[in-house]
Amino acid sequence: MNSTVKVFLLGAVLFLPLVGAEPSAFGAGDLTSDNPYGLTPDERVLLETKKKLRKVDISTKTHASQLDSLRERIDGLQDIVETLGRRAHNNKVTLQKLQELQKQKGESEEQYQQRLTEIVQKDSQKIELLQSNLLEVSKLVDEINANYVSKEEFNSLVEDVNRFKKLVAKELQGSVKPKKKIDSPTLYNEAKKNFDKRYYTKALEQYKELINRHYKPAYSHFMIGEIYYKRRDYGKAITYYKKSSKLYAKASYMPRLMLHTAISMKRTGDKKHAKAFAQALIQKYPSSKEAKEAKKLLN
Repeated sequence: MNSTVKVFLLGAVLFLPLVGAEPSAFGAGDLTSDNPYGLTPDERVLLETKKKLRKVDISTKTHASQLDSLRERIDGLQDIVETLGRRAHNNKVTLQKLQELQKQKGESEEQYQQRLTEIVQKDSQKIELLQSNLLEVSKLVDEINANYVSKEEFNSLVEDVNRFKKLVAKELQGSVKPKKKIDSPTLYNEAKKNFDKRYYTKALEQYKELINRHYKPAYSHFMIGEIYYKRRDYGKAITYYKKSSKLYAKASYMPRLMLHTAISMKRTGDKKHAKAFAQALIQKYPSSKEAKEAKKLLN
């Protein structure tokens, strides 16, 4: 290697460290860099202006965001104001209605007071009537107490009567001949006479005897039902009416049997069957007087 080449290489070796120690000329004056360098005075002015514009942009965006928030609050306040306005209007209407109702209420209170006064007067009259009735009842109670017979006295009297009857029966037993048993037709006529005279106890015994003899049992059952009906023993009356209708359903007395059965059922609380009997009577015997009674019963 000649001396000229050696001098060039030595110079290159010495120059390289100096090149690596200095900044690159390709990045100098770059205003878009985060840390620009190698700026001229004009570029520094531009950089400062750029920073100020960036701050203004950020401040403008912040203000715009705050302005949007304020607008939303204003809109919310406007909604609240409108709602309060509607409520104020509704309250005004409600107040007017309450005032009208108060006027009406005042009038109705006067009418109520007048009606209450009339009711009090009527109640006072009823109380006076009840007091008068109570006084009469008290007089009756006093009379009953004056003529009252105790249970012991009554039982003693009954025993005396029974003893007297036994004595009389013994005295008459030897002298009186036993009665001859009467025939069924005669017993039937006597039972009817006793029923017409309202001797129901005697008539009841005679009709039961006729049933035992099997003499006109349908009619005898009907008449026993009539006796219990007259005595207001409606349960037993219904029982005998039922037996009579089973024995002879085409009897002439059937309209009266059905009418009295309906009435008995109604008075025992069986309104459903009472209505059915009354309707059946009207349908089966429309021209009978019992049918007219049945219509009244239905009404």
